[in-house]
Amino acid sequence: MFTVATERARRRLTAVLAADVAGFSRLMGADEEGTYARLLADRQALIDPEINEHDGRVVKTTGDGLLAAFPSAVEALRCAINIQGHMRQRNRAEPADNWVEFRIGINVGDVIVEGADIFGEAVNIAARLEALAEPGGICVSARVQEDVQGKLDVVFEDLGEKELKNIARPVRVYRIRPRAKAAKPILTLPHKPSIAVLPFNNMSTDPDQEYFADGMVEEIITALSRISWLFVIARNSSFVYKGRAIDVKQAGRELGVRYVLEGSVRKTADRVRISAQLVDALTGGHLWADRFERPLQDIFELQDQVTEKVIGAIAPRLARAEIERARRKPTKNLDAYDYYLRGIATMFPRRQDATDKALRLFYKAIELDPGYSSAYGMAAWCYYRRKIARLMLDQAKEIAEAARLARKAIELGKDDAIALSAGGYVLAYVVGDLENGAAFVDRALALDPNLASAWTFSGWLRTFLGQREVALEHFERAMRLSPLDPFMFSALNGTALVYFLTGNYEEATSWATRALQEWPDSRASWRIIAASNALAGRMDEAKEAIARLREADPTLRLRDVSSLVPLRAPADLARYEEGLRQAGLPD
Repeated sequence: MFTVATERARRRLTAVLAADVAGFSRLMGADEEGTYARLLADRQALIDPEINEHDGRVVKTTGDGLLAAFPSAVEALRCAINIQGHMRQRNRAEPADNWVEFRIGINVGDVIVEGADIFGEAVNIAARLEALAEPGGICVSARVQEDVQGKLDVVFEDLGEKELKNIARPVRVYRIRPRAKAAKPILTLPHKPSIAVLPFNNMSTDPDQEYFADGMVEEIITALSRISWLFVIARNSSFVYKGRAIDVKQAGRELGVRYVLEGSVRKTADRVRISAQLVDALTGGHLWADRFERPLQDIFELQDQVTEKVIGAIAPRLARAEIERARRKPTKNLDAYDYYLRGIATMFPRRQDATDKALRLFYKAIELDPGYSSAYGMAAWCYYRRKIARLMLDQAKEIAEAARLARKAIELGKDDAIALSAGGYVLAYVVGDLENGAAFVDRALALDPNLASAWTFSGWLRTFLGQREVALEHFERAMRLSPLDPFMFSALNGTALVYFLTGNYEEATSWATRALQEWPDSRASWRIIAASNALAGRMDEAKEAIARLREADPTLRLRDVSSLVPLRAPADLARYEEGLRQAGLPD
């Protein structure tokens, strides 16, 4: 009997790096020979030496990209970071239209080695990850994240599981970000006392009470924000630090504040205890620490005590009247307050089911306390979220309900900045009463000049009304008050729209792209990018943006635009619609 020996494919565990040039077709169309010469020069001077430096090898090249293999995920990612840094530095010497920006994807897996080439699913996944990366960005798989975590000074931003073309199973994808200390500019301290209240640790035995600890912090932030001489960082930026080991000095630098308040909350069946300490973020020195314990029904008195102590530590000369103005209890009904806190905690995921659940919780708070102005305002806000996502089922009925809730919030909340700003914006955007809505938002800012969300609302309303310079100032103020806000994309998109309306399409595209980096699913960003590129004559980019927009919102038509972006000036609306029409949005 004879046996036939067959050659078995060689396999090797490999870190695979895939890269290509974003917008290569546009660059080649503008200057074919120049683009090719520059890409070749960059390969020889910057990219190939970096790959060799990190023990990698170029497997193959395409017209605008390459595939490289590394023995280590750490070295592959370190190489990718350095390449992107070299390219950013190289691009600074060129006009923006001539920038060569790579997208890079990295995966680790078992590959088939055939001569100098490699094949297999691990290679295909790297190529798909590269396609998900933003220009100048890097995306990696979960396997890379596991291998590299703790070894390089980067942040892995979890994009969730993605269905990749021709890949059988979903792949968890991470976007690479430099750590905040490297990525964020140093913020100068304001000309008045500044403070950030960091998330309090939940010391309760029940992990479900996390929302209660968060709500306590939010109420302290709100009370401090009503003091006009104090610069208070918004809740959304403070809560970026939730669940993290915190270096108070670093947090102070990143948020641009002099003082940081941190602490813990322990809630039992009928009692609540708050421990808090005030720290000078410049020196790390402790200025004040205390502990408070009360029966649960005295929770609002407890919040007042913490607020008063913090203010007293920052400025001992503070008049008693200022302390009294910082005190305001949102409702006497503790059960209603509990439902309100649960609604706030539920709203933060950007999902429709979260909006619907939050709305039910706010209605329950209103049922228990019909005079609860903030609950009316946030319930109205839920209808704004339904409109902006184009999910209203019975539009006339839902707009009428939004109007009822907004007007009730304004009626009951004459001294409640949250109720006034949310109610005013809903009245303007959902109901269409722009002037009165803007006036109520202005009243909210007079009450609480540190409410970042109200500055964002005001920026949008000023944009709709054609007051562009004021809009830019208000968006800038919002971003300064809440520099790490997870909802920063809204102020970024607003800024982008203002620049678009002035005809500055480069700036508009730049700001909208920044918004996408904050929230990759932002439809407003894709609309602005599409319209800006179309009117600037960059049709490839415009059509790509429209394709992304229609993937997220397949039924969107030009006739829907005036409802989503209610620009008062006919010329502004005409410019916006024409840009989207040229980009390919159907009538």
